[in-house]
Amino acid sequence: MDFSRVPLSDEDQKFQDEARTFLGELVTEDVIRRDRETGDNFDQGVHLALGAAGYLEREWKADSARAFTRVQRRIWELEKRRAHVPWVTSGTTAMIAKSVQKFGSPELKDEVLPGVYSGHVRLCLGYTEPEGGSDVATCKTRAVRDGDEWVVNGAKMFTTGAHNCQYVFLITNTDPAAPKHKSLTMFLVPLDSPGVAIQGIRTVDGDRTNIVYYSDVRVSDRYRLGEVNGGWTVVREPLNAEHGDVAAADDGLADVSIMMHQAMFMASAVDKAAQRSTVPDPNGRMLIDDAAVTYRLGRSVARLEASLSAPSIFGRVALAQTMRDISPDLMDILGSASALPVGTDGSADDGAAEYVYRFAPLVGIYGGTLEVFRNMIAQYVLGLGRPNYSPVGARRAS
Repeated sequence: MDFSRVPLSDEDQKFQDEARTFLGELVTEDVIRRDRETGDNFDQGVHLALGAAGYLEREWKADSARAFTRVQRRIWELEKRRAHVPWVTSGTTAMIAKSVQKFGSPELKDEVLPGVYSGHVRLCLGYTEPEGGSDVATCKTRAVRDGDEWVVNGAKMFTTGAHNCQYVFLITNTDPAAPKHKSLTMFLVPLDSPGVAIQGIRTVDGDRTNIVYYSDVRVSDRYRLGEVNGGWTVVREPLNAEHGDVAAADDGLADVSIMMHQAMFMASAVDKAAQRSTVPDPNGRMLIDDAAVTYRLGRSVARLEASLSAPSIFGRVALAQTMRDISPDLMDILGSASALPVGTDGSADDGAAEYVYRFAPLVGIYGGTLEVFRNMIAQYVLGLGRPNYSPVGARRAS
């Protein structure tokens, strides 16, 4: 593995300096505090400023005259994470915009994409259902054709960002009699349509997500993406990206795994814990003087570095599990003041470890639970066969 630095040209160094300055002035302490308090993982002012400055188009529009080079894209990704730019709604918008570009009609692309690049149009994922779990193909939300329109009825869970978005990338069932992967049709549904109701819910870490209800929602056929009953083809690419099942980049200028944005919060917490452990108390003693602290902090750093190097779907599991495992250690090392959130006087590390501790359980659920991904690794990588979920007695009888 090559750990050498990528040499920056004068142009790329200038780009990095400009991006760092721009983001440092844009993402203020107040933005971060408000984002943690609301749990939105989105700031409209920041997002619109990114669009107005041309960064969204440069990042997301491949044929833009000012599209990022590969090195610039990598610089931009790292600088956004260092600045803690609110990220969830931007991430879903970028993912769905690719599908609109690939499967949308010219009319739909003209309606949606310019606003995406300016920041005024945001897109969210309408996959999971109240009884569906991680298998999005077990879709019960129905879309029934009525002339040039479709009538949609159903409900979706965990439609994060819906209250800040204009469209939802909605998976529907258009042929209940067909096999589940051949019964699906994708739509980009305007969220201001009559019959759409968004209800906020809070996750255990304080994040805001949503249940979205669809009651006789009429959707023009021009909002359909791909073929009728061909929705699995449309949704597979963004699903693979969300799962981390993507090929490694030959030039090394891409994340080795998904969840790297979340991992940056973990890296920041580890850095702050290491820094805090070397500050003398009034008696001249430092936390790092304790051998147990040295061991636990060193173990956290080692696990962090190992998880950052795990590729593809393995990294998806390693990063989430590492966040769960080391955040309690960091808080224990720093003491009770580490339980205070960002912006609170007296916090040991300005809420860094506390945020990772609350955030870690959710990272192990996004896009599918860790158990699902471990089963995928066991089945498709290690060849261990499908899990047997039948009752113990039934297994013995068979």
